[in-house]
Amino acid sequence: MPNIILASQSPRRQELLRRIGVEEFSVLVPHAEESCAPGLSPEETVAAISRAKAQAAAALCGADDILIAADTMVFLDGQRLGKPSDEADAFRMLSALSGREHAVCTGLTVRRGERTVSAAERTAVRFRPLTEAEIRAYIATGEPTDKAGAYGIQDRGALLVEGIDGDFFNVMGLPVLRLARILRTFGVDLLGGGGTV
Repeated sequence: MPNIILASQSPRRQELLRRIGVEEFSVLVPHAEESCAPGLSPEETVAAISRAKAQAAAALCGADDILIAADTMVFLDGQRLGKPSDEADAFRMLSALSGREHAVCTGLTVRRGERTVSAAERTAVRFRPLTEAEIRAYIATGEPTDKAGAYGIQDRGALLVEGIDGDFFNVMGLPVLRLARILRTFGVDLLGGGGTV
């Protein structure tokens, strides 16, 4: 397997890479602007930011290295919900998400040498109605602090979610099936056997 570099410090993305059989990879955290032109759709926005991250990291990689970059955002009514600035901001976000459906979009870019492939994955997530006490109790766990939309579906945030439509792993920050399909076009077959991923 070629040298794989993940341009992300996210422990969730690192865990997901290992789960799908990428045992050895390097982690590189490039500095890239997480903003883009106005008027883009959520999918276009995250794809553009993942491309910017890949481009920033590419200067530090060898020509044969395979570079993976991703960016995940939460959108409610087309408006981005980033990481909460404090507990009051987390309360505002979780209250807005309560009883409603929102979108989690991840932009994914894979680059090797001069070849770059970008894609975006969208998953609809529906929260159950939450009481104020439940929101405050969840915030007290500390989980919302570093997560877009102020929740993590892989931990106690799962107790807030009534259902999803789409890729569960996308909500964690890495759409693994989409990634596997892109990696295959770069000659990396994670499942083996030569079938269709």
